Amino acid sequence: MSDGFFLADLPSDLALGGQMELTGPEAHHAGVVRRLRPGEVVTVADGAGRGARGPVLTVEPGLVRLSVAEVLVAPPARPPITVVQALPKQDRGEIAVDLMTEVGVDAIVPWQAARSIVRWSGPRAAKALERWRSAARQAAKQARRLTVPTVAELASTAQVVDLVGRAGQAVVCHESSNHPISRLRPAEDLPLVCVIGPEGGLGEDEVAQLAQAGAEVVWLGPTVLRTSLAGSVAVTQLRLLAELDR
Repeated sequence: MSDGFFLADLPSDLALGGQMELTGPEAHHAGVVRRLRPGEVVTVADGAGRGARGPVLTVEPGLVRLSVAEVLVAPPARPPITVVQALPKQDRGEIAVDLMTEVGVDAIVPWQAARSIVRWSGPRAAKALERWRSAARQAAKQARRLTVPTVAELASTAQVVDLVGRAGQAVVCHESSNHPISRLRPAEDLPLVCVIGPEGGLGEDEVAQLAQAGAEVVWLGPTVLRTSLAGSVAVTQLRLLAELDR
């Protein structure tokens, strides 16, 4: 399996037989950390859906030159899935972002839910948000994704309710529901929003507000999952369910 790297300014005229260059931190990671050698195949993406794959030609300090053997374009997500993730404690937020990115989430919205133990404010909020965005970027590399999920600014409950109200389709994952997620058939042409609560669970008023805004309350299975795992399980199931009627 090829290594994955990002190059924001990927050449617009990528063509088979052409060349690419990695410089800066990505070149350091490729040459010093990964110790790539000529002939090894790597994938380079711009994080926005374009990329290329090919063998390493040369490795020099601060510069890795590659040959383009394949031009890659990510197909549009069907449906695009946004997960609203209530803030978990400790490093479980980054774990949640990592797992959701690997299984194909398109956007993540951090949410200050009523029962979230962690509170983002001031400089701490900026640092925490950057950790989430870094986790998304690193997980996209690991998964060889051509796109990096967007991680939005911290949202309030009112903003999440508004997001759900404007969504083409929306679900709230809650263990009290008697409607299993497996009964859903997501429409592939409508953006989908999925809401995941914190460790302490969603408050009844939060569930009521989200349901009133148009979200369907569903359960993921017979066991109660950690919030850091629930989002990735939901995204995986929603992706599979969207495929059933195609």
